[in-house]
Amino acid sequence: MTRQSLLPILFAFIIMSGCGPRKKTVYQYKAKPKVETTVVKQPDQPAVVEETPQNTKPLSATERTLAYIEAYSDIAITEMNRYKIPASITIAQGILESGSGIGTLAIRANNHFGIKCHEWTGERVYHDDDSLQECFRKYDDPSGSFEDHSIFLRNRSRYSKLFDLDLKDYRGWAYGLKAAGYATDPKYPDKLISIIERYELYKLDGSENPAAPVAINPSNQKVHFVRKGDTLYSISKTYGVTVDRLKQLNQLNDDNISIGQDLVIDND
Repeated sequence: MTRQSLLPILFAFIIMSGCGPRKKTVYQYKAKPKVETTVVKQPDQPAVVEETPQNTKPLSATERTLAYIEAYSDIAITEMNRYKIPASITIAQGILESGSGIGTLAIRANNHFGIKCHEWTGERVYHDDDSLQECFRKYDDPSGSFEDHSIFLRNRSRYSKLFDLDLKDYRGWAYGLKAAGYATDPKYPDKLISIIERYELYKLDGSENPAAPVAINPSNQKVHFVRKGDTLYSISKTYGVTVDRLKQLNQLNDDNISIGQDLVIDND
């Protein structure tokens, strides 16, 4: 076969090779699933705000104290009638010592006066006070705490002079408690008096006016219970006696007197 006759055959082979199947790369796109959102229209309704513990406004300190007075004044008056302690003093001490009823001992033990476990056989709780984990009495009801407070004052000789005072002399009682060692805070009497006068607690004692500082003791002597700001000179002017006479009656060597001290005014 000649060279010229082979050319058509070769040309045909080249064409057939170029027209064969070619492998292609295919890219597939994966569509995200379609999420349908259904909107449900609610009928119009007025907004209602329910009062719950979460949105109730807490009581102010004054409101809390007024609530305390309302809750316990009847108990204090009952104690006054039984033990001759001014109801104003009892309530003021309860307010001060229990934080108007929200102190730890008041909540945990119904103990409003910080009465400790001395000679106590009932339930008890332990609380840090002057020392760590001291023992305090626990009561089923706050009234038990009020009664024990009255018994505590009535049965201890160091408070005996207080019971010579008029029940309406809340100032004398306030300073007398401090003088007898009830509290170490030098401002304790002033705090009690401030509470009593701010909330007019003296009305619980049957008084419409601030108490007078004069009392009559069992010997029928007129006695002045020394208060903050008193001097021999001011007392002498109040009762119309001389300073020398006061010093003579009370066996004083100088003009110094102390808060809570009894001063005899005359021997009549």
